[in-house]
Amino acid sequence: MNDADRPELPARVGAMPRRAWLATAAAAALAAGAWPASRAAAGDLITRAIPSSGEALPVVGLGSWITFNVGNDPAARDSSAEVVRAFFAAGGRMIDSSPMYGSSQPTIGHALAKLKHPAALFSAEKVWIGDVAGGAAQMEASRLHWGVTRFDLMQVHNLLAWREHLPRLFEMKAAGRLRYVGITTSEGRRHAEIENVMRTQPIDFVQISYNLLDREVEQRILPLAQERRIAVIVNRPFREGALLRSLRGRPLPGWAAEIGCDGWAQAALKFAVSHPAVTCAIPATRQVAHVRQNMGAARGPLPDAALRARMAADVAAM
Repeated sequence: MNDADRPELPARVGAMPRRAWLATAAAAALAAGAWPASRAAAGDLITRAIPSSGEALPVVGLGSWITFNVGNDPAARDSSAEVVRAFFAAGGRMIDSSPMYGSSQPTIGHALAKLKHPAALFSAEKVWIGDVAGGAAQMEASRLHWGVTRFDLMQVHNLLAWREHLPRLFEMKAAGRLRYVGITTSEGRRHAEIENVMRTQPIDFVQISYNLLDREVEQRILPLAQERRIAVIVNRPFREGALLRSLRGRPLPGWAAEIGCDGWAQAALKFAVSHPAVTCAIPATRQVAHVRQNMGAARGPLPDAALRARMAADVAAM
């Protein structure tokens, strides 16, 4: 059971051209050491900028671990495609996958082909192989599964052979064969090694586990990401559904209404994406209703630092 298995900016700003306004805003955010949330004009969608480029991404994306591993079942593939359709319709961009995720890659490829490859897609993949010589073939197989010209982001999955993979990824980025380079970890593993890579390598993204109960990354990883201007992707925002199952049937505290939450899923997502270092969270789901609800967390107010502390304390006490 996975996470969701649970009950443009104007052309001109004042007299300033759009491009100049974007550059000024980006410089100000960098000087502050963080990328504050902004809201797109269409649908008031909350976005954050990728520090290395200034490109804006909605703060909620779409994961594919378990939920899109449906094999060759035509009905299940079409159902997954409807989830992807609803994701894009709600303003989503980032879809994340990995060779580790069974048939998730061809399932995503099926959905993208059915939707005629939406231009909004921000494709996030991973290389996951100890045999470094096989990395190029694995990434090409992933690209063919998705049916994309190139990936936006390629990440070294769980740091497997990162010393060997990262130089190749940096070469691919320099050659225009991908746009961003990153690393990942999950379930709180290898944080010391993650810090080392963040301090010594010119990566654009780091992907970590973070949620209302798993908050270790607040101490060092998230501040370091702000310092090093590295975008942060949050995985396991619902603890693969366990967090939401533990909260099932419990009434939402009063603060939920303050930030416009219609349920625990939105509360959990708003907590994760409200941290100023976080760029995007990637909950997974196999249900259209849930992807729409998840995307709702990218709209409306986000909790401030004081409310974040209350949310975490309240949930920890439940």
